Amino acid sequence: MQEPSLCRPEAFRFFQQQIPNIETTEGLLNAAIAVSMHALEDVEPEQVNDELQELAHRVSSRVGSQQIQALLAHLHDVLFQEEGFCGNSVDYYDPANSYLPIVLDTKLGIPISLSLIYKVVGERIGLEIEGVNAPGHFVVRVMTEGGWMIVDPYVGGGVLTAEETFERMEEVTGRPVPRTPEYLAPATHSQWLSRMLVNLQHVFATNEQRADLAAMSELQSLLDYSLY
Repeated sequence: MQEPSLCRPEAFRFFQQQIPNIETTEGLLNAAIAVSMHALEDVEPEQVNDELQELAHRVSSRVGSQQIQALLAHLHDVLFQEEGFCGNSVDYYDPANSYLPIVLDTKLGIPISLSLIYKVVGERIGLEIEGVNAPGHFVVRVMTEGGWMIVDPYVGGGVLTAEETFERMEEVTGRPVPRTPEYLAPATHSQWLSRMLVNLQHVFATNEQRADLAAMSELQSLLDYSLY
């Protein structure tokens, strides 16, 4: 791929370096950090990683066993009760809601960024977590003793049934959503990143931030190129 025209070079290169390992959680995390590096100066991926590791350590230090329900209870206590991570319903379309360093600082984000923090921290304490690329919304699912459980980090880690998840999709999109299993299927990491980039492209197009729009399109092209 050519050098970027409008994306900050260090962001472009760091994103590109993650492509071979994009389906690992580390690759997904670092690619999301790279997205923020276009807009923010002095982003240190190691610092973001350390902040997430500290959250994971706080959870794991409180759990006396590896029972899933205990891990989940302490994970939710740390992320949602103590740290107060939640959706930014006041300024939902602020691009900062997609930038992990800012989300970690403000505790405010959109579904896809909050879901990523949940996945990274949860997996580091031993949980199995996948993203769910639902229409109009993004949630995660966690493997429990009873099977997959759907969690919505945007609303403070609320647990949803499948029907409640469909209702949430309809609430967001304003239209009926067919009850089809593919809408609750796990997202690949490429799909996860693509949705993050599409969200930002929509915000930048709406705000007529043409240079930033083009920069996100350059990252999207990198991602798309890797799929062929």
